[in-house]
Amino acid sequence: MNLIVAADKNWAIGKENELLVRIPADQKFFRETTTGKVVVMGRKTLESFPGGLPLKKRTNIVLTHDENYKVPDAIIVHTMEELHEELKKYNSEDIYVIGGETIYRQLLDECDVAHVTKIDYAFDADTYFPNLDEKPEWEITADSEEQTYFDLEYYFYKYEKKKAVQ
Repeated sequence: MNLIVAADKNWAIGKENELLVRIPADQKFFRETTTGKVVVMGRKTLESFPGGLPLKKRTNIVLTHDENYKVPDAIIVHTMEELHEELKKYNSEDIYVIGGETIYRQLLDECDVAHVTKIDYAFDADTYFPNLDEKPEWEITADSEEQTYFDLEYYFYKYEKKKAVQ
């Protein structure tokens, strides 16, 4: 399973249910990486999308405790058990966890690959992603040249979970 996230230098990912910044190249990377795949998110992440609607050309799975929550063109699950049952239907390599903070924390240990757009700036934020640089089981296996968007510098990183030595 994969995850994809944009984080600032403090691993912050959002404020008041909004992205910290919208970088066109990052959004393009997200779109190209997840189109045709399965995206897993929490209810608040879904509600942060335009019109609160699921992402087009993807299988949208939303985890929420709200038993009455309904949204067209999305699969709604209410427990981790229900989520895991649903995910069994798909190839693990085609599944992308896309947020928010709670969902990332719940599913991080089940992911093998993390696509992180790291923004070299500290934003005012209220939601964070776990710091993969402090987790010895994760290592950077690919990175990009420095990118810029106006005065922001950012990098695309691919982290992979180290394989356990047999």
